[in-house]
Amino acid sequence: MAIALDVNGKAVTVQAAADTPLLWVLRDEVGLTGTKFGCGIAQCGACTVHVNGQPTRSCVTAVGDVAGQKITTIEGLGGAHPAQQAWARLDVPQCGYCQSGQIMSAAALLAEKKAPSDEEIDAAMSGNICRCGTYQRIRAAIKEAAGIAAALPTPAA
Repeated sequence: MAIALDVNGKAVTVQAAADTPLLWVLRDEVGLTGTKFGCGIAQCGACTVHVNGQPTRSCVTAVGDVAGQKITTIEGLGGAHPAQQAWARLDVPQCGYCQSGQIMSAAALLAEKKAPSDEEIDAAMSGNICRCGTYQRIRAAIKEAAGIAAALPTPAA
């Protein structure tokens, strides 16, 4: 079935069953591979995209449910988003696999809260798992992107 989508500001028509997960349509039909498969049950956050500005787990979102809505992927941020710039400056990723989902959640938080507190950051990012444990760098990058001074803890000598 033909499904019309708005992906990163571009009109896209895909041929997919309405119950196909958005993740696979983005990756396999649209060719946007920045959104990653992690768990398939919306627990890890690697597949996070924005649907109408809200962070959404694309692995459990049926493409038919988002037809005509505004979908933004990591590619749609264009590399110029303050979160992406802070991520690079602070060398946040270790393996990097979860980072597109992390950045998409951070970008949604920063769109809603210009200067989020630690508690707001923790709440917004709680659905994103980083197996490498870069959580302190992630929090520091979000604060930097928001213009909040944040220092990474120095390792014990």
